Amino acid sequence: MTSAADTLLEVARSPLGLLGITLGGYQAGRWLLRRTGDHALAQPVLVAVVVAGGAITLLGVEYADYRSATEIVAFWLGPATVALAIPLHRQVDRLRGFVVPLLVAVVLGAAASISSGVLLARWLGAEQALEETLAAKAATTPVAIALTEPLGGIPALAAVFAITIGIVGAVAGPATLHLLRIRDRRARGLALGAVSHGVGASRMLREHETEGAFAGLSMGLSALAISVLLPVLALLLW
Repeated sequence: MTSAADTLLEVARSPLGLLGITLGGYQAGRWLLRRTGDHALAQPVLVAVVVAGGAITLLGVEYADYRSATEIVAFWLGPATVALAIPLHRQVDRLRGFVVPLLVAVVLGAAASISSGVLLARWLGAEQALEETLAAKAATTPVAIALTEPLGGIPALAAVFAITIGIVGAVAGPATLHLLRIRDRRARGLALGAVSHGVGASRMLREHETEGAFAGLSMGLSALAISVLLPVLALLLW
């Protein structure tokens, strides 16, 4: 006879159970965020990663099985990203006189991101595969994976770098911008969206709608700029 504990474990390991753990972890993060007064470390994505990672480790679930069970979450990331255009539409008047500086900043930022990752890895004595993996670190996770594989990097590790940078940027970005005395909400959103993509954009939306709108715009433009510049810079860097 199957015990209640065994039944509970089977439910937890099922696709529905794994999806529930993931969503529950994110909701726990939102609750913690409210309870701590929007503390920088209480990022819902970070809490969800810790909860889901701990759960699948304890349950002995392979990542491939977990990924398959939570595919619906990955599917809805696309519409959620597109929805970032809504606050930008409301802030379209703020683009006047800012388009040229925005485009210049995005292109230079993408070039600096690619070059710094590669050169830092090389300076530390890393293998070329790691250099190629770090090159697309500031792009959104799907873009980073797609760009890394043709270069000869490690796509799975590229996803880890992109997610980690997104979380770190969301945690430390606003405070860093404050210390640097960057007050323009457009510039703040532009900076964090370029570095921390979706996670950073969601954080900046909580800071101010203008910051969130420009973070969403920057996220998309940065991914495009990195996609265009990476093949060109690859010829110079390797």
